[in-house]
Amino acid sequence: MPTARRNGPYICGIDAALDVVSGKWKGLILWELDAHGTRRFAELRRGLPGVSEKMLTQHLRQMEEDDLVHRKVYAQVPPRVEYSLTEHGRTLNQALGSLGVWGKERIRREGCGVVTVAEAAYE
Repeated sequence: MPTARRNGPYICGIDAALDVVSGKWKGLILWELDAHGTRRFAELRRGLPGVSEKMLTQHLRQMEEDDLVHRKVYAQVPPRVEYSLTEHGRTLNQALGSLGVWGKERIRREGCGVVTVAEAAYE
């Protein structure tokens, strides 16, 4: 069931930011596009083990609406679609950088493992 898009009013800046990055996969999509540049849908899906096709499609559409991701469609057969970060998406990814540093420290402190893409493919 689709959720209603919010356009404010917001309580604070964090409320407005979380409105855009809410959802398990959006932060990871931002990271994947920042780390690897322009990606096709299948490449994104392989880079995000555990994401369903439906969920990835839904998040990419929302992120395109929020001007975080650019979707380029090539007029060819078979159709080719590529996704990349917009400048707005890059600035959000930079803002999330501190959160990533905090998360790495938590992983280290708690002794948590980190799943690689190859490992996740076999789960």
